Amino acid sequence: MAKIPVTILTGFLGSGKTTLLNRALRDPELMNAVVIVNEFGEIGLDHELIESSTDSVVLLQNGCLCCSVRGDLVETLTSLHQARLKGEIPAFSHVIIETSGLAEPTPVSEVIVSAQGIKSCYRLAGIITTADAVNGLATLDAHEQSIKQVALADRIVVTKAELQPHPEALHDRLRQLNPGCEMLDSRELDAGALVRLAAAEYPEAAWQTSDAPRGARHGGHAHHGHGHGAHDHEHDHNARIQRFTIVRDEPWDEATLKLLLEALATNAGPALLRVKGLIHMQDSPERPAVIHGAQQLMHSLSWLDRWPGPDRRTRIVFITMDQAAQEIETLIEDIERLSARTRAVRERGANQAG
Repeated sequence: MAKIPVTILTGFLGSGKTTLLNRALRDPELMNAVVIVNEFGEIGLDHELIESSTDSVVLLQNGCLCCSVRGDLVETLTSLHQARLKGEIPAFSHVIIETSGLAEPTPVSEVIVSAQGIKSCYRLAGIITTADAVNGLATLDAHEQSIKQVALADRIVVTKAELQPHPEALHDRLRQLNPGCEMLDSRELDAGALVRLAAAEYPEAAWQTSDAPRGARHGGHAHHGHGHGAHDHEHDHNARIQRFTIVRDEPWDEATLKLLLEALATNAGPALLRVKGLIHMQDSPERPAVIHGAQQLMHSLSWLDRWPGPDRRTRIVFITMDQAAQEIETLIEDIERLSARTRAVRERGANQAG
């Protein structure tokens, strides 16, 4: 059975998350979605969208189910899936989680990619973050949660732009925090299509690196990589957030990838906010391996049926706080050297035995 895609909708208080969600839910193609409001307060959906409700589940006029989570998200997702299998609720094919405006989305993404009983049924499809054009800069200066919300986004939606005729400073700050992210104006987008696109299976845009295929981008200047790889790197010195991409031209073997996953699970902690990547494997050149993780929690390895585009290099995107790109680069280089030595010893032993 195919895993159900989960889209996380995040953004700071008053940034327009619920307004965007309301617009999306009017899309007929989202009639079989489930909305989970991970919030301490009441469900913040427009009154006209609500048709009927029970203690925990709200039926929206377009057919969506909505529930409010004040406790365990794992329990909620598990219960929803079991009710779906038993036919107690409609067979939903998409989940949208609206997070609390005061929280960053890492704990929610951790549940999706790592929790037992969840990762076998659901998959993280993407993170959409709303940013307020009027108050966004002040919010980023005052609240670290908002910085993480932006840095972790796959797509950023700028709201209230009609009230701010000169949003250039906000756009620049958002791009510093998340240089590879698609930035959209809420006035010009189809909200339903945005959510549905986020649920598409690993769109190619999510894996694009810089326009310098063998170099590293840092502060707008290209630098040559070394060995057979490169990394694309931007840093917001005020925010302490770094987002960079490790690129490898040569395919990896299974041992190298296994060592990397083990090293990240063992050595990473709160500093590693998110990691996602497509891996070119020696034994399966036509099908990339996919890795997802948050902090020390790594999703079990999965595979795509085919590459999403012509670029078949290994690309791993890291989002960190207070952890330099060079530390991750060094870790991966050490793993590659260890794998190479292990292969060489194994090959010598095989040759001697032959």
